Amino acid sequence: MANWVVRSRSWLNHFVLSSRRTSCSGILRKQPVAFSGESTTVLVSRRFDSIEAGQKLDPCSYEEDYHSDTAHENQDLDFPGGKIPLTSEMKFISEASDIRLPCYRVLNDDGSLISDSIYEQVGQELAVNMYTAMVTLKTMDTFLYEAQRQGRISFYMTCCGEEAINIASAAALSPHDFVLPQYRESGVLLWRGFTVQECTNQCFGNKDDKGKGRQMPVHYGSKKHNVITISSPLATQISQAAGVAYSLKMDKRGACTVVYTGEGGTSEGDFHAGLNFAAVMEAPVIFICRNNGWAISTPVYEQFRSDGIVTKGIGYGIRSIRVDGNDAIAVYSAIHAARNMAINENRPILVEAMTYRVGHHSTSDDSTRYRPTNEIEYWKTARSPIARFRKWIQRNGWWSDDKESELYRNTKKQVLQAIERAEKMEKPPLTELFTDVYDQMLPNLQEQERSLRDTFKKHSTDYPTDVHV
Repeated sequence: MANWVVRSRSWLNHFVLSSRRTSCSGILRKQPVAFSGESTTVLVSRRFDSIEAGQKLDPCSYEEDYHSDTAHENQDLDFPGGKIPLTSEMKFISEASDIRLPCYRVLNDDGSLISDSIYEQVGQELAVNMYTAMVTLKTMDTFLYEAQRQGRISFYMTCCGEEAINIASAAALSPHDFVLPQYRESGVLLWRGFTVQECTNQCFGNKDDKGKGRQMPVHYGSKKHNVITISSPLATQISQAAGVAYSLKMDKRGACTVVYTGEGGTSEGDFHAGLNFAAVMEAPVIFICRNNGWAISTPVYEQFRSDGIVTKGIGYGIRSIRVDGNDAIAVYSAIHAARNMAINENRPILVEAMTYRVGHHSTSDDSTRYRPTNEIEYWKTARSPIARFRKWIQRNGWWSDDKESELYRNTKKQVLQAIERAEKMEKPPLTELFTDVYDQMLPNLQEQERSLRDTFKKHSTDYPTDVHV
């Protein structure tokens, strides 16, 4: 991942408005280890021969000099989508560049500010609240993961290593903005007021679960907090988010939609359909891609040949930025600016947050089977977003070791108590399987409900004692 920062006179210059630099001699090739701290770009020499022997085509400098090729002819192709300059030169746009697009960053790994950084100011109260939420998220992940390993819940997915993206992006939004999460955004709900107890209720599927026990664990949702319920199928939320944003625009709500996905989700057709729809309809939506290096066991270099995700926005005419996802200040600043542009200019924004999935993909996965443990340990310690943010607030005199100990002690107690209460609570009645779909239950569903009741009564000893008709 890039370790440098973009500096400019204007904040908007951080966003990728066009890609002007290309390379004629190289394409992106894979590295054996993804996100190892070194450059992931390897150049392989490749030249293109023209149709006629002896001629050479330069496939790279097209954008740099096509204006000079056409200026003297003063001819354009009057195409329905707009006039296109004509040229007599046969030139191909390069497939890749040897210079990767930069990654916006504010904090060094030691928590110090990079000189001349341009960022949104974060005061003491907001900073401490953000740090508290990051620690709470990490603690909740730790104990609910262990609860699954103990057989107390069926499934779990952690946000380990991605806490800054969760909390900092949520902090930059308005409560009126709609959020469509993937399944590593539980921190977004926590920030909006969805409690640890509500999270554990959902994971245990008890009677206080807002989803009435119908969803897999970590598939949260909350109408109260404008968070649309998570779906397991990959990337479905992306095209839906474009439609939600267009609705907000038509209703003049003064809000935007924010949708999250991993880099693996960008290989789905919904990603491309969602971006294209949002661009054409000028919908106020922020697409946040957590590029964490791994789509389950598939590394980024087997996902795409482009320079990450940020370059894909350019192809759809979407303003885009790449940001250090382990830098809470950079994420907060980028999403704050993206929201202003999305709402005030009625436009979609694509944000690629570079991070690393420290944990396994889920409790069904063992990531040590396909990636080295030293790579995991490097990102867990040297590149921890929580540790970096703590160093920054401590440098400002807003934090201390005593406060740190108290925070971890209190969050541990809070999470363990929530798990204990959720586990003891009875399950939703079986009749909830048939509600909330039709206003009046259809005859075939009534028959299914009667059949289930009869089966339950006949074989009651085969069902858990905390499940009731």
